[in-house]
Amino acid sequence: MKKLVNNIILPIIKFIDKRIVTPITKLVVKLSTKYGDSGKKFEKLLTKPNTLLFVSLFLAIIIFIVIDQRIISFTDNTAEVLKDRKIKVIYNEEKYVVEGLPDKVDITLIGSKTDLYIAKQSASDYVTVDLSGLKPGTHKVNIEYSQNNSSIDYKVNPSSVTVIIYEKVSETRTLSVDLLNKDSLDAKLIVDKTDYDTDKIVIKGSEAQLKRVVELKALVDLNNIPEQAAGTYKLSDVPIKAYDVDGEVVDVEVVPGTIDIDVTLASPSKEIPIKIIPKGEVASSYSISSISSSETKITVYGNGDILSDLNFIPVYIDVNGLKENKTYKVEIEKPVGVKSLSINNITVSVSLGSVSTKKIDDVSIEPINLGSGLAVQGMSESATKVSVTLRGDQNVINGITADDVTAYIDLEGLTEGEHDVEVKVEGTDNKVQYTSMTKKVKVRISKK
Repeated sequence: MKKLVNNIILPIIKFIDKRIVTPITKLVVKLSTKYGDSGKKFEKLLTKPNTLLFVSLFLAIIIFIVIDQRIISFTDNTAEVLKDRKIKVIYNEEKYVVEGLPDKVDITLIGSKTDLYIAKQSASDYVTVDLSGLKPGTHKVNIEYSQNNSSIDYKVNPSSVTVIIYEKVSETRTLSVDLLNKDSLDAKLIVDKTDYDTDKIVIKGSEAQLKRVVELKALVDLNNIPEQAAGTYKLSDVPIKAYDVDGEVVDVEVVPGTIDIDVTLASPSKEIPIKIIPKGEVASSYSISSISSSETKITVYGNGDILSDLNFIPVYIDVNGLKENKTYKVEIEKPVGVKSLSINNITVSVSLGSVSTKKIDDVSIEPINLGSGLAVQGMSESATKVSVTLRGDQNVINGITADDVTAYIDLEGLTEGEHDVEVKVEGTDNKVQYTSMTKKVKVRISKK
């Protein structure tokens, strides 16, 4: 009612006041001021009953015309569109599945402004489609909008649709967990495990819909974990979604639709040494006498399986052509699978000295990567042992023995027969260059 007064009555009153009452009042005051005694006579004239009667009649005619024009203008037919009205479907949800209905419709109301104003105040947020009497199959149904104002015409867009009704079937599927926002976790944390009461979930829908479902996932949002610390956290009402082979959500009923999941965060770590590895060769008249670093050990964080196979962190420095002592500032690269490091860079100092050589004899050759079911045999004694030349600082190489040197041949991919294989040597001290005096050996590979 308040809106009706504000929208209709008040504008009319303001119009009469502005266009009729105020001008007449100003006219009377002006005449009274200008003509003095004549103005007083005019004022007496206005106070006579007959004069007032004529003035009242004149004002009544003016007011009628104004109001009549306002009403005619207000009662002209117009239209209003009610957008995005939801559809309420009536059917047996336990027994059937319905496809083909749009999510929302638009409703166009046609009528006078007054009727439209009233109709909009009582408009429903949805339209109803009654399918309760229909059986499985294809049906064309009308979408109708119920309203109490008979003076309003309405049109629904779309006004009719073709729907398909299916028998509802159900299946039990296995649930898996999908972790969302894993990158938001602290780098030192991992999701150690997820626990929930049951992994058997029922899905309901048409037979065709159920055939599309390839997996059920509980979507665990790690942003919902209240703390960034190791421990077990209960996440309630985790939503479950059904997906097809393309990763698209399949519109089926999932029972239950949510599940409670306990998420355990852990922070596995391991302290291992830092191994400085020179790359290249220093200038010919020099050798590396010492290598020192600001840190010798580092703590790595990551999956337990990755950490168990990790025995050191390699740090490479380029010494190729080096002729003087040098200090390096080196960024430590994270090995694959490692999430975080306790330190990210170190300082490495390299000192140079004079060059000496040393020969170590009778270093046994070890075969590696021999195929399954095969055996290898050296064709001569020289194919089983080699001599190795050490090149480096005198104080460094003096302490190296045959036990510190490894010679090997890589047999990966080789089959039965005789082969010439390159000999490779390595040592425990990276400051020394190791060279096999025998470059290749001949071996025979046969079946066991």
